[in-house]
Amino acid sequence: MKSFWCACVAILMFSVAHAAPETSASVYNLKAELTDQAGVRHGLDLHRGQPVLVTMFYGSCPMTCPLLIDTLRTIERGTSPTQRDALRVLLISIDPEHDTPAALAKLAKERRIDTSRWTLARTDERTVAKIAALLNVQYRELPSGGYNHSSVIALLSAQGEIAAQSTLLGKADAALMEAIDSTAAQSLAATR
Repeated sequence: MKSFWCACVAILMFSVAHAAPETSASVYNLKAELTDQAGVRHGLDLHRGQPVLVTMFYGSCPMTCPLLIDTLRTIERGTSPTQRDALRVLLISIDPEHDTPAALAKLAKERRIDTSRWTLARTDERTVAKIAALLNVQYRELPSGGYNHSSVIALLSAQGEIAAQSTLLGKADAALMEAIDSTAAQSLAATR
């Protein structure tokens, strides 16, 4: 029994000594599996190395989520061609029951979303709650089956740190645009 406990302590000490230090506030530290509109599985860090606009939505939303998508497009149009080429957009569903890959693909087609740079994704309910907490998104399911939710657009740095957030819908938030400019410049400098 003593050798068993010694082995456990040795394994624990080895694990602590060799654990990767968490030196950043990266949302990529959350191990989450997403499934995109094509049915392909990814980690939350699928766009690591590039600036990412990330938000949470649900596909059957009649008003706020379409406006959220339009706002993301407005933000994109406000960037330079170089920034736009580097920028990625990640929309994560808060309704994994209904937002299947097929439903997400249908939405992408209906809304003419460029899936070469935009990803619509789903995950399990527990992971939805964890991601929402990281992004400061509040949501709750309504008796009708819809959701009441806050609309938060977060800009992630290439390393997954939240560089800026906005709740402004309908137009590009000037502070968010400045952060995109700064984050894109840092990403370009890092690749040189």
